[in-house]
Amino acid sequence: MPRAVHRPSSVRARTRLVPLAALAALALAGCASGAPAASPSTDGAAASTASSGAYRPVTVDNCGTEVTFDAPPRRVVTIKSSTTEMVLALGAADRLVGTAFADGPVPERWAADVADVPVLSDKVPGPEALLGSEPDLVYAGWESNLTADGAGDRASLAALGIATYVSPAACKEPGYQPDPLTFDDVFGEVREVGAVLGVPDAADAVVAEQQGVLDAIEPVDGTTAVWWSSGGDTPYVGAGIGAPQMIMAAAGLTNVFADVHDTWTSVGWEQVVAADPDVIVLVDAAWNTAESKKAALAANPATSQLDAVREQRYVVVPFAATEAGVRNAQAAADVAEAVRALDAD
Repeated sequence: MPRAVHRPSSVRARTRLVPLAALAALALAGCASGAPAASPSTDGAAASTASSGAYRPVTVDNCGTEVTFDAPPRRVVTIKSSTTEMVLALGAADRLVGTAFADGPVPERWAADVADVPVLSDKVPGPEALLGSEPDLVYAGWESNLTADGAGDRASLAALGIATYVSPAACKEPGYQPDPLTFDDVFGEVREVGAVLGVPDAADAVVAEQQGVLDAIEPVDGTTAVWWSSGGDTPYVGAGIGAPQMIMAAAGLTNVFADVHDTWTSVGWEQVVAADPDVIVLVDAAWNTAESKKAALAANPATSQLDAVREQRYVVVPFAATEAGVRNAQAAADVAEAVRALDAD
């Protein structure tokens, strides 16, 4: 497995990858306390640096944490669908030793590639499950996945030689959060992960394919929309700087909550009624399905009077396509096509 160097702003020491089986108890203690676990020295550390051929060391400033890869990761655990699908799109399915917190099934074209990869947890895996898979990289969709209460904090994992990488679109620190998120940001992550994994050509191919999808979109014109992600009594909707806004803008929709400076935001149903959107984008998740959302809109005395509800002017997007990742371009194309179909009807 490769050696990874992880340097949070407060940690500058070089760490080496060592066998995780010998350090499981230490890692659990470090993760539970939130303090970095000490990494004992090992004479065999040099042997753990896999031959990387033409691989050149890659250093990334990831959400304020500097991580250096001296060799391409060979054992990768992904948390969230967006990260799993990124690895699959880059043709690196053979690196996956575990996935977790899936937001839905992977697209059919990748189903066979991931069929035999262990699912560590339906949610964020605990440190024990994570360490059991002996990863050299944990690739997380959210910063909150890598905490003492989650899979383990980044410093503790780094002390064991386990590199961590968070989707840059999910960074929350000032100066790191995309504002607003753009497809250039998404493509930047594709290229950065491709560099880390040692597959830059595959990354360029993915970007070219997705740019082609974007270029082929015929945006709709003059259609207003509300993007309903989750929530019931208080809906959680797409705001002005995140993936929902990026997707809607590419499709040509006008987001009625675009003036809210956030990725997603909670609003009152009275605000949705006052906006009277032409269409309602419904995010379909196992825990909050599009069909349940339709039923709730029809049952609500206020929203049931909206033209979009009476005329069933709904556009459905799978949850896994709504966070920054390799499905966003196709999601934008699908949204535009769905709206045009509604207009034709």
